[in-house]
Amino acid sequence: MSKIRIFLVDDHQLVRDGIKALLMSSENLTILGEASSGKECFEKIAVEPPDILILDISLPDTSGIDITKRVSVEYPETRVLILSMYTNEDFIFNSVKAGARGYLPKNTSREELLTAIQTIYQGEEFFADSISRIMLRSYVRKAKEDDTMPQRGPVPLTTREIEILKLFAEGFINKEISDKLDISIRTVETHKNHIMKKLELKSTVELIKYAIRNKIVEV
Repeated sequence: MSKIRIFLVDDHQLVRDGIKALLMSSENLTILGEASSGKECFEKIAVEPPDILILDISLPDTSGIDITKRVSVEYPETRVLILSMYTNEDFIFNSVKAGARGYLPKNTSREELLTAIQTIYQGEEFFADSISRIMLRSYVRKAKEDDTMPQRGPVPLTTREIEILKLFAEGFINKEISDKLDISIRTVETHKNHIMKKLELKSTVELIKYAIRNKIVEV
């Protein structure tokens, strides 16, 4: 089995050394390289693009958001995981809009970092619980303010899908739904994906709007 190739971008050597120390003990990961700036990052990944780019928001010559946009276009197979001390709403949403597949605060645990890497490598998204809460609060607020999504007729959601949709729209994150329903986080994510396909929705914002408009959840 091939190892997941990781590239680190952070302007603090101590931070990069700390991340490497956390990851190097994992047998299925390899550190492909590291950089302290956007310029250095693109010079190095041009030689061998990584599977996962672990990236800070604040860099001396550019922002992690701008790097994410460029990576998404030039290296679509490389998935970006933001690891930053900045956890305000604007940074999070601009990162996701730019193409980031995950977002973690810098005080994350080794176990959560490894889980995020594995999850993103498999083609899914991963957000720390604290990040998910910020995103969900914003989604609900926007859904209440935005009246552009019409109601739809009955859609054949299963009882379990309706249950998960309701919990998600109420602000529960994947892990909390998993614990509440005694199912795996992966099962929760699978149900969410099925719901969005059935409803022909493209984003979590639209998902929550649907739940509110169709009175699946009261806000």
